[in-house]
Amino acid sequence: MGDERRQGSGEGAPSAGVLALVGADEWTQGCDFDAELLTASGGDRVVVLPTAAAYERPERRVLAAAEWFDALGAQVEGLMVVSRADADDDHAAAIVGAARFVYLSGGSSLHLRSVLKGSKVLGALRDAWQRGAVVAGAGAGAMVLTDPMVDPRGGALTVGLGLVEGLTVFPLPGDHEGDPEGDPHGEKLHRAVALAPAGLPVVGIPGRSALIREGHGNWRSAGVGAAVVHVNGVTAAPGDLGALAGR
Repeated sequence: MGDERRQGSGEGAPSAGVLALVGADEWTQGCDFDAELLTASGGDRVVVLPTAAAYERPERRVLAAAEWFDALGAQVEGLMVVSRADADDDHAAAIVGAARFVYLSGGSSLHLRSVLKGSKVLGALRDAWQRGAVVAGAGAGAMVLTDPMVDPRGGALTVGLGLVEGLTVFPLPGDHEGDPEGDPHGEKLHRAVALAPAGLPVVGIPGRSALIREGHGNWRSAGVGAAVVHVNGVTAAPGDLGALAGR
């Protein structure tokens, strides 16, 4: 699957669907990996959750996704899970549970976590992924899928949703403007690296780039940039994902 860089071996990792953690600037030129994710899903439909953008006209995120995936031959279903009540709705959970490709948009990671944590929709998302569905998250949507996650208010670590555990990710400064969780000077990322417990990888992901976990646990970078892994204060070469092995 295109633009492959050095991988972390996932020998012994549990099987699941593909997971894509996108830095930011989702559904824009350069995100060619979306075509690969669509192929991996085996379908032509993407369920988009604009939950993180609940206070930023979430319908705009859905329309952007629809335009992007239409060019790839796929249809988008926007699932307006923007509140806790929405996340515990049986119908919404059924849609997520039956999906082959679910995409969480960017926005507020703290709102996204508060809406989804412990909810029926999150349970359905986890079940779908473990049965082989593709799950992608961009910006805030990527941050919350790990445990721990970076607190966007300052860079400390906090509890995430935990589709994958034992690492944390953070969007690198890029060309995305108006991002309320942006880090233009790298201060939050630096703090996260400094505060991370021993052995915990903190992974910076550029905009229009993705850190992708294949079904059996192998990791790779895709898109216009390469993920950068920090462990114990040491920064690996861009695209060197060896520290993610087995996660």
